[in-house]
Amino acid sequence: MVEQKETIFDHWQRPLKDLRISVTDRCNFRCHYCMPAEIFGPDYPFLKRDELLSFEELNRLVSLFHRVTSLQKLRITGGEPLMRKDLPQLISLLSQTTKIEDIAMTTNGVFLPRYAKELKEAGLKRVTVSLDSLDSEKFGKINGRGIGIEPVLKGMQAASDAGLGVKVNMVVQKGVNDNDIIPMAKFFREKGYMLRFIEYMDVGTSNGWKYDEVITKQEIIERINEDMPLEAIKPAYVGEVASRFKYKGSDDEVGVISSVSDAFCHSCTRARLSVEGSLYTCLFATKGHDFKKLIRGNYSDEDIMNEIKNCWNKRDDRYSAERSLDGNTKREKIEMSHIGG
Repeated sequence: MVEQKETIFDHWQRPLKDLRISVTDRCNFRCHYCMPAEIFGPDYPFLKRDELLSFEELNRLVSLFHRVTSLQKLRITGGEPLMRKDLPQLISLLSQTTKIEDIAMTTNGVFLPRYAKELKEAGLKRVTVSLDSLDSEKFGKINGRGIGIEPVLKGMQAASDAGLGVKVNMVVQKGVNDNDIIPMAKFFREKGYMLRFIEYMDVGTSNGWKYDEVITKQEIIERINEDMPLEAIKPAYVGEVASRFKYKGSDDEVGVISSVSDAFCHSCTRARLSVEGSLYTCLFATKGHDFKKLIRGNYSDEDIMNEIKNCWNKRDDRYSAERSLDGNTKREKIEMSHIGG
């Protein structure tokens, strides 16, 4: 394997270190902030199999990203990634080809009891599991399928038993589940899984986002601090998404991802590869760069690597900071379910 050649930077001097790879646009949940059921219904035109990049195509493309960038992390996303048949095979391919050790996956956790051991053996290091409430009835309404919390908790346990690291993400929305902030913090502190609260975001154009439904990072931390005093701690690395806090008198941590109230665009080193092979240089992007036509066309590795360089060199995305400055949220944006979180 050819070693990485150089570090490439975008317009704001940000390197590319973290590639998030969507492997399916399908999901068994219909969370209202991501894939609302009234839009993603039985007749929704999901992509056909031949429209998706194959594992071999994904492996080639990711290996070329690795050769020409500072890539250090891979995250497998969806939709729900475990709805992609034989996913451990892709994990194994990516692990063997790139030798990247930090390969993670974002999932709703329901299928982890079936696949956790196989995923670990394939080279997966950790999972981030989405859970927005400890109230099964409320959570069932949020996920749009009436699925309670037990299948998700069993998935977390299966991942932990298999030796995978486990984090938990909770999207907080005012009037929906903000009363669950303290119960979630207490529960997962006791379980030993790091919990990260996520401000409700205007991802895509289908979730009906309104700013007045956002519970900000400051509000979340203030609520927890009143019950369990916190102190801020330094980021573990440059470009870390979550602001990290420690419960005073312990090493237990909690985090907040705050792209609305406290934008972190200046240190963003992430890109997203959609399920059909388009590169999106921002979670809130309108258009992607089509790499499927290159992978399936008569293009050499050198051609594709040059296109990767060109895309990243031209990147000037800073949507969250611009939204904070001018309040503009009306532009068309790719749906999160298509490119992962």
